[in-house]
Amino acid sequence: MLYLIGGSFILLSAIFLYFEQFWILGLPIVLAIVGVALFKLDWLFLIITMLTPLSINVEDIGGGFGLHLPTEPLIFGLMLVFLVRVFYDSHFDSRVLRHPLTLVIGINLAWILITTFTSEDPLVSLKFFLSRLWFVVGFFFIATQVFRDDRNIHRYIWMFTIPLMIVAIYTIVMHSTHGFDQKSAHWVMQPFFKDHTSYGAILAMFYPVVWAYLWSKNLTLNTKIVISVIMAILTLAIILSYTRAAWVSLVGVLVLFVLVQIKVRWWIVAMVALMGVGAYFSFEDQILMKLEQNRQDSSDDLAEHVNSISNVATDASNLERINRWSAALRMFEERPVFGYGPGTYKFHYAPFQHSSQLTIISTNFGNLGNAHSEYFGPLAEMGVLGMLTFLMIIAMALYKFITVYYLTKSLEMRIVLMGAFLGFVTYIVHGVLNNYLDLDKANVPFWGFLAILVAVELYHKDKSEEATAY
Repeated sequence: MLYLIGGSFILLSAIFLYFEQFWILGLPIVLAIVGVALFKLDWLFLIITMLTPLSINVEDIGGGFGLHLPTEPLIFGLMLVFLVRVFYDSHFDSRVLRHPLTLVIGINLAWILITTFTSEDPLVSLKFFLSRLWFVVGFFFIATQVFRDDRNIHRYIWMFTIPLMIVAIYTIVMHSTHGFDQKSAHWVMQPFFKDHTSYGAILAMFYPVVWAYLWSKNLTLNTKIVISVIMAILTLAIILSYTRAAWVSLVGVLVLFVLVQIKVRWWIVAMVALMGVGAYFSFEDQILMKLEQNRQDSSDDLAEHVNSISNVATDASNLERINRWSAALRMFEERPVFGYGPGTYKFHYAPFQHSSQLTIISTNFGNLGNAHSEYFGPLAEMGVLGMLTFLMIIAMALYKFITVYYLTKSLEMRIVLMGAFLGFVTYIVHGVLNNYLDLDKANVPFWGFLAILVAVELYHKDKSEEATAY
């Protein structure tokens, strides 16, 4: 039978190749993936994780839609197989479905679906909704079940980190051929990342995760040396990315780590934050006048580049963010309830720009990013509930991360949880200045870190140290 199948495939391949139908050569790969999906769903999950840092974004596959290859088709297939299996077996842990984080994620997805029907561009919004759905199903719902085996949590982290290191090394080498200057830092990570800001954001997400592993008691000396080398590569890559938002996010998580370790009450942090917001609005004019005195633009000099973070007077990048945020707020004022539709900001923001806020990098074609904010973007696209439901996910995640961390008995699980927590926070800090949840490279860790949180709480929180050794 084996010889018959093999011979038939060779004959079939010869016929197709004669007629220049080369796609037949990919058929064994497709069949292998289908087999893995049917019988080893966790393997397919980890394979997709490994491929994500190396995926390539195809801007237009037809109809104006883009796609990340090979990951998004695989994630879509992963979702379909999972849903069919759940429907057929009627088996999924109901505790995950009842988890508070799952509930707020469900509310957010429901509102995205509702605003898809009211969208100015229903097809664009439908693609946005389906993309968000397959990432949530694949890297939250499926991930919670894959992570029931705590070894898979470690595999997931390293199967993303190691390919990310390959991309980082490739980028550093390419950057070295241009003298490590700031201008080339914008594109040397292509084709794996579109620009330096998304590259810096993902590096920052995994920096505290890898750092957390250095605290493990189960690592040999050689393993710690390897992790230290990875940390050094990550550090260099983040510095050379010239991504100021990534630097800010890492400073933010350092402060947060200290607050968690000394067990500062969350309500004290919330009150200080509210007081800070109140102080800003009370002294807004004075603060803006002070900031406008800073005329330091982006620079190859790292000290000058850091100083340019607060330049809202002449730095084109900072001014363009203000322009995009202002346009988003005007779009929200125009349609405060349903917005213009998920994923449609870049197609509709142009008329909402004011000539007084345009910069040398402003455009009316939506080809240089979206709203540059994970918070103002949903506000313009899905109205007030779009932003509030996303903030609900963040608030619930922060609360759960901290409470579960204190309750978890195993040091190894606490280390993993702290790494995922800090990595998640780097993104929500970064999200003030940029938005990347339309990218596979951001979605896989964003939802995956939340799945780690749920899995630890439901399956690993009460385990002994020996049970979580790896």
